[in-house]
Amino acid sequence: MKYKRYQSLDYEIPQASWAWNMYGAGLENFGKGLQPELEPIIKPDADQLLVRIDSVGLCFSDLKVVRLGGAHPKLYNRDLQVEPARLGHEVSLTIIQVGENLKGHYHAGQRLAMQPDIYQQGKSTAYGYTIPGGLIQYHLIGKEVLETDEGECLLPVDDTPLSYGAASLLEPWGCVMAAYTQRRRLWPLQGGVMWLVGSPGDEHDYLFSKGLDSPVVIVCSNIPTALLQQVKQSKARVIEKNDLTLDTYAAFCQEVTAGKGYDDIILLQPARAIEVESIAKLIARRGILNMMGEKPLDDLVQIDMGRLHYDYIAFVGYHGLDISAAYGGARNRCELTPHGVAVFIGAGGPMGQMHLQCAIELPDGPRVLIATEVNPERLEALKQAFSQLAKKHQRELHVINPLACDQSLETLVAQVSGQRGADDVIVSVPHAGLMEQGAALMNKNGMLVLFAGVPNGTCAPADLSKVYLSNAQYTGTSGLTLDDQRLVLDRAAAGNLSPQRSIAAIGGMDAALEAMYALQNGTYPGKIIIFPQLKNLPLMALTELPDKIPQVAQKLTEDLTWTTDAEEVLYELYWDLS
Repeated sequence: MKYKRYQSLDYEIPQASWAWNMYGAGLENFGKGLQPELEPIIKPDADQLLVRIDSVGLCFSDLKVVRLGGAHPKLYNRDLQVEPARLGHEVSLTIIQVGENLKGHYHAGQRLAMQPDIYQQGKSTAYGYTIPGGLIQYHLIGKEVLETDEGECLLPVDDTPLSYGAASLLEPWGCVMAAYTQRRRLWPLQGGVMWLVGSPGDEHDYLFSKGLDSPVVIVCSNIPTALLQQVKQSKARVIEKNDLTLDTYAAFCQEVTAGKGYDDIILLQPARAIEVESIAKLIARRGILNMMGEKPLDDLVQIDMGRLHYDYIAFVGYHGLDISAAYGGARNRCELTPHGVAVFIGAGGPMGQMHLQCAIELPDGPRVLIATEVNPERLEALKQAFSQLAKKHQRELHVINPLACDQSLETLVAQVSGQRGADDVIVSVPHAGLMEQGAALMNKNGMLVLFAGVPNGTCAPADLSKVYLSNAQYTGTSGLTLDDQRLVLDRAAAGNLSPQRSIAAIGGMDAALEAMYALQNGTYPGKIIIFPQLKNLPLMALTELPDKIPQVAQKLTEDLTWTTDAEEVLYELYWDLS
């Protein structure tokens, strides 16, 4: 059987490999004359692997590269006419040949998934961006993937039940998992710069029970005398600066932090929203604003939604006097509330569907799930895909178009939550207005997850009083780690997650350009999987398989979910040995 030969590598490796390279911005520069081109297959040197790309998931992030070309931040103004890029970062692959120095650690036939969010010496060199990606049949992998800041960025999938198509989705599913794993720092930064901001006349007896020895520099502005004495007993260099105003905050921050921003800002008894807005702008990347207060602010605060997503800034707080109590895991949750009410804004896209599915299949996940989608076709696809799954897991699912609904989203949330508001709101649409709406739906202890990113500097109002008076969480997430992908594997192995449910369409190597247009147009409600080795496989939705390839359709589940058996039949029909 061809599929068994494919798996066992019992065939002659070709001399050349079909590839889709990008020569500039726009899909008109995708491929050579809008076609894939042949590249020679080169034997690996001692520190390289020759790998076969088995499947590639297409991602909306790919469209950002298409739109920007060499101006994309991860391409560093590369001249794509001289040095073309190659997309495809959601990859499942098989090792074909192993370089001499890598033998014993890797072997031919080994199945792996890529962790593409690669950093080397702190610089992003992501696979499918700086490093040429997986829209190719065979290519070499070396130190650019095997020796990174995180170590080797490959994950073994040999001992898993995942098909090739499902394995390539470990990357997007890992990104979903990353949204619910702890990304914020739980204590003041070791070696960082802290700013303690008080106000004249504040006589509260504050305590810093843990973490005060972490910073190397602590700037103190109008803090109570007792707290100042405690700070001076730390090992940090203490700078007293009591004459700062809204107009001079930024200039002094530039002077002290060289423009990086404060790693930790402690704001005592905040009162004015405009002050919090000004101070929040001075948080360093991955920095924390810790608010210690007893009374609500005078207004909503305009917060930078882009920085929440891309820079991982965090807002924490406490209504008591121990400053350290705002840190730690107890007041910084990241998981969905067990048996709570969760709202998924923009749930009809591929990633929104993944968040919804993740919550439905999560043991002790939300009791009530509200999924919103304004596109009628995607709305119907959501209902078809998840109504039965929700019933299976005894979850109450509402799928609505908030623009064409008998009751408003706010009214529905109030109704199902007993007027409390949502415990969790996940926004998968890069739209500041929807982020603002999501923040307004939260209850006082709620969590807002910004999964889709808007540009840094895009602000929307939020009630930050909830952060310190209750325990509200405002979080964002971008990227993933190998641990996130391992968590997907663990949950799939335990039967608590079905990554393959995300697959909506399939195609072969020749169909990649058509698939990119389909991705751009939102043609399919879920993920598009390209099988590079199946060169002549047309692009089609899984719902089209009963009519177009009935032999494969017979191997899908009753609700037309992709399976390993369906993939085996597909390879038998379309893999060309010649």
